[in-house]
Amino acid sequence: MVEKIKPSRTVFKGEIITEFLPARPQHAGGAPTKASKKVIILCPGVPGVPHRDEVMNLLSKKGFWVFHPRYRGTWESKGKFLKKSPHQDILDIIDQLPRGFKDSETGKTIRLKSDEIYLIGGSFGGPAAILASKDSRIKKVVSISGVTDWRRNLRTVEPLDQMKKYVKEYFGRAYDFDNKDWDKLEKGKFYNPIAEAKNLDSRKIFMIHCQDDDIVLWQPAEKFAKITGAKLWLLKKGGHLGLSVLLDPKISKKVFDFLEG
Repeated sequence: MVEKIKPSRTVFKGEIITEFLPARPQHAGGAPTKASKKVIILCPGVPGVPHRDEVMNLLSKKGFWVFHPRYRGTWESKGKFLKKSPHQDILDIIDQLPRGFKDSETGKTIRLKSDEIYLIGGSFGGPAAILASKDSRIKKVVSISGVTDWRRNLRTVEPLDQMKKYVKEYFGRAYDFDNKDWDKLEKGKFYNPIAEAKNLDSRKIFMIHCQDDDIVLWQPAEKFAKITGAKLWLLKKGGHLGLSVLLDPKISKKVFDFLEG
């Protein structure tokens, strides 16, 4: 049994606080293998408490370097949330990986050059993964209960206006944003996968959604899949899934089969 490791921390672009774990050494027949440079960046949902140690350890044990950022303007990260599209935060991290990032505990600078970069986004983070997939450095992405069209998410049990008030009231400075930036979401052009549907490579995209999800409806995901040709796995039950669903062996098998297929 491989022990669980506490993630280290770093900061990208001087603003984006990010937890990370290195890939665990993989052994075959007792012989150590070459250190992996495969990368997975998690694109978290909003709102939520940024605690993903179990998921990060699972992915690390599978031989991936794992990064779990806090978007600009959220939690410990600097900047204003939604002033820039969150997918740009992900691309900024990818920009810096080969240039070097510093482990905040050891002070060691790590340079990670990888030609296998994958993204997994949950809910609000689904668009970050899908939109960032336009970048040629990203091999594949998975969106779990991800938003594909904000205009279709105005009349769910968590409409955008209600969600904005909830985040401000109950999360306070953990999400630092201006109303005008949040309101860009409902206009349909900002941080919205359907607006970029014609510019996406469907072979890179795998979506997982439940038909009883009342927070992010499944019908827009089905429409998005038909327009783009992206792969969609529809589950009858399960509700609104988050990144922690990767701990389910059935789900994680499907995800890894896609990423490494």
